Amino acid sequence: MGWVLSREPTPVCNPLCRFFRCKKMLSAGRYALDIHRDPPWCHWVSAPCIGYRCPYASCAQVKLLPDGKCGLFVKRRTEESTPEEAVPRLGLTEKSRKRLEDLGL
Repeated sequence: MGWVLSREPTPVCNPLCRFFRCKKMLSAGRYALDIHRDPPWCHWVSAPCIGYRCPYASCAQVKLLPDGKCGLFVKRRTEESTPEEAVPRLGLTEKSRKRLEDLGL
């Protein structure tokens, strides 16, 4: 199977994703990455492109994470915390509890 430029983003950033960009310029208007070769070729080092590990790799959607994953595929992880309202205040009457809530305590 040959290299095919993907129309959709990929879970791991690579030179075949349509949002992958190489910021290394060889000369005015000429980038180092050639995506039309099999595999995609970096003319700066004369070797296959190493993808997200290259210091000149970037994402057009600004979703490239430091470990090379695409931010479009990563779900945000939230910490499970117990809100203060859910913690019962022992030894308080309903009226006292309401007063504390009004004061923001």
